[in-house]
Amino acid sequence: AEPYLETQAMSSTSNRTTLSITGMTCGHCVSAVKQALGELNGVTIEQVAIGSATVQYDPAVVQPSAIADAVSDAGYTASIN
Repeated sequence: AEPYLETQAMSSTSNRTTLSITGMTCGHCVSAVKQALGELNGVTIEQVAIGSATVQYDPAVVQPSAIADAVSDAGYTASIN
């Protein structure tokens, strides 16, 4: 079988994770989560919507638990899917 190749422009050290986020109800919530995620080194935001966020991250720099903690510190409850 052919090895699976990621078609998006990601470095070989990037992983992707999606967070389920509770407590988000509006556009301000989306902005607050984007700001919290944007302050993390090694994280690239792909998409933030009410109830979820998808990011790429460098596991040598940041772990998914720290990404979820940043969202929690912004006032929301985040879990890794």
